[in-house]
Amino acid sequence: MKRRWNSTLWTGFLIILFGLLSYIPLFSLFPITRDFPWANLLLLAAGALLLGGGVRRAFKQPQVYRGKIFGSVLAVLSMVGIGLFAYGLLYQARQIPSAASAPRAGEKAPDFSLPDQNGKTITLAGLLASAPGNKVNVRANGVLLIFYRGHW
Repeated sequence: MKRRWNSTLWTGFLIILFGLLSYIPLFSLFPITRDFPWANLLLLAAGALLLGGGVRRAFKQPQVYRGKIFGSVLAVLSMVGIGLFAYGLLYQARQIPSAASAPRAGEKAPDFSLPDQNGKTITLAGLLASAPGNKVNVRANGVLLIFYRGHW
């Protein structure tokens, strides 16, 4: 009887490899997958299930499917990769210190002056004061600041 390649084993390993290597060049580009890499975690889970099925198939039917040694090596490498990914995601990312001089939620922001989209200088005090030319003199209670990454 000729032994066959264990495609489940190799497919699972390739999916895990893609899940580990695709976060920065692909999934970090989109806001829905940048903040929490759920797509990568799904890929890793699907790959681990396939890899586990391939290893089980290789050990239960060694006369039919190849991969007892390769399957064990690939499973160990995959588990190490998944463990390091989870360690970086769940532990190391939480260890990044917050900025000491950044205002906390509810604190008053320091006065600033920045150019707007037209190049005109805007200050926080000017935003909080009523705008000149308004018919109704109403003082603003707050300002919503939105920071965009990158450049225009």
